[in-house]
Amino acid sequence: MRGVRAVGYRRSRWAVLTGRIAVYVIVAAGAVAMAMPFVWLVPSSFKTLQETVLFPPTFFPRNPTLSNFKQVFDKIPFARYYANSIVTSVIPTAVSVLTCTMAGMGFAKYRFRGRDAIFWTILSTMMVPFPATIVPLYVMISKMRLVDTRMGLIVVGLSSASGIFMMRQFIMGIPDELLDAARIDGASELRIFRQIVVPLCKPAIATQALFSFTSHWGTYIWPLIVVNSDELRTLPLAIPYFSGQYYSFQNLINAASLMAVLPVLVLFLFTQRYFVQGITITGMKN
Repeated sequence: MRGVRAVGYRRSRWAVLTGRIAVYVIVAAGAVAMAMPFVWLVPSSFKTLQETVLFPPTFFPRNPTLSNFKQVFDKIPFARYYANSIVTSVIPTAVSVLTCTMAGMGFAKYRFRGRDAIFWTILSTMMVPFPATIVPLYVMISKMRLVDTRMGLIVVGLSSASGIFMMRQFIMGIPDELLDAARIDGASELRIFRQIVVPLCKPAIATQALFSFTSHWGTYIWPLIVVNSDELRTLPLAIPYFSGQYYSFQNLINAASLMAVLPVLVLFLFTQRYFVQGITITGMKN
């Protein structure tokens, strides 16, 4: 009998091990497939035009060159497009992080009439797809005379229902006793928010900042609708325009695409520790 149990135990362990290996192989294959376009883009940005059309293609450039990046700035006002994207991404991200953190604290730590109804109303807006809101948003922006302005690009992203939800879930895990002790010591609500809540919410704040910046940096539909002049174009609008004009210069398109991706990559590298921690902890909140 013991021998049968031992054989069954070994078989179950082998089945578990086989299942884990299969999962790891599938996840690794998916990761490679997802990362391969970017991995290919990096060396391709340093290739000459002649090398980009070689067959069979080469992975590493034989004669690396930086002239591709210089030509991109020479052929179009890429610096201006870059600056527009930075302004219309950094400002909404900073304001969104502040508003979502303050709203999250309000819904998590304060009791007032209609709190739950207001929160669930805000949360319900996450079920409305963005294309369904484009027309009313454009009408509002038009009546505010913000069409073809940077403010028109910025104002629609100053808060986020998903960000409010995430910050509320995180702040709910902060002990009420900690805040009450600060109040007993005479701390104002603003000081409690600034010196207690914000430092404890660094993982969630980093996560919200990364999500918000990535969303605003890569948005295409809204700038396409609101922006009419070339002076206000952002990178998501500029790169298709550049690709259409210089479609035969794949080396320049690769260089422009790499420069467009770099800010998001750099931000992720700086916030990945907080990002992973924030996703893990927020997902465990009730």
